[in-house]
Amino acid sequence: MKTALSIAGTDPSGGAGIQADLKTMTMNGVFAMSAITALVAQNTVGVKEIVEMTPAFLGAQIDVVFEDIPPDAVKIGMVASCGLIEKITERLKFYQAKNIVVDPVMVSTSGDRLISEEAVDTLKSCLLPLAAVVTPNIPEAEIFTGMTIRSEADIEAAAKQISDVYSCAVLLKGGHNINDANDFLYGDGVGTWFYGTRIGNPNTHGTGCTLSSAIAANLAKSFDLPTSIQRSKDYLSGALGAMLDLGKGRGPMQHNFNLAGKFAKEGGIKTTERLLSAAKVFALGFAKAKSPETIALFSKYVQAFRPCFTDNGNPAIFGSFTGIRKIKFFMLFSCFCAILGVPNK
Repeated sequence: MKTALSIAGTDPSGGAGIQADLKTMTMNGVFAMSAITALVAQNTVGVKEIVEMTPAFLGAQIDVVFEDIPPDAVKIGMVASCGLIEKITERLKFYQAKNIVVDPVMVSTSGDRLISEEAVDTLKSCLLPLAAVVTPNIPEAEIFTGMTIRSEADIEAAAKQISDVYSCAVLLKGGHNINDANDFLYGDGVGTWFYGTRIGNPNTHGTGCTLSSAIAANLAKSFDLPTSIQRSKDYLSGALGAMLDLGKGRGPMQHNFNLAGKFAKEGGIKTTERLLSAAKVFALGFAKAKSPETIALFSKYVQAFRPCFTDNGNPAIFGSFTGIRKIKFFMLFSCFCAILGVPNK
């Protein structure tokens, strides 16, 4: 089994940081390991307190991983101070780590700053040159380049500048109201756009952590960088499309949206209740499917709700779906379509 190491801070609420990284890596098919840079008291509303690890203890965590289970890829997230960055750089060089993904976490989704001003320069000079790819968002790319990024042309120019200066590939994430879910990869003199459909989900806590961890997991499995990025964007879309709604702020995504099998089954949920949930999803989806974009989004919802359509881990709707279950489902489906005024053919 392939392995991946996340070096990052924590999130007790589970939506970002190490917790999100471990979930993402596991769901993307690798054995996930961690080295904690800081204990962060945060939730979907904000960050309350940060307690950093000492550089020596962070180094010890990295050592015990590499000495026993060498990772096939490394993802680096929140690293708040110069000493920690320098220690990570030293240990990764010593072990000749490969497939390093740097997510330059500077500000949390809730708006709290997570790195000191002086550490930004250290991050740029130490970690970026080690990276197989760095994944800044637009505000982070503006800090790296000193540019003001307002258009797709600006995104392309900023990615090229970062790549040329630090000799690494750059995936500049194009959100922040410039081009929705489209991201731009630049490396080795070649630029590529990755296009996506924006998902109307306000719960985006941990999206950056999730994307970068998924990329690391796919690189660990020997996919090339463009393929790793596309697979990771597809996974992120599924996690967002599941429309999980938890917390009082910007909530987390459902990292395990496609988890199935008897160990994922909730207790006390009957087949009829699963079919009721399925019918709601189908009816609402058809009601909103008025354009190719929304139809494509609805198809992601269907995939996200696959666990609702199973009976004891066996295919129910998707596959051999016969007998009383079929009758129950289509009765419920027809009822919801009638309520919504949607044709059910």
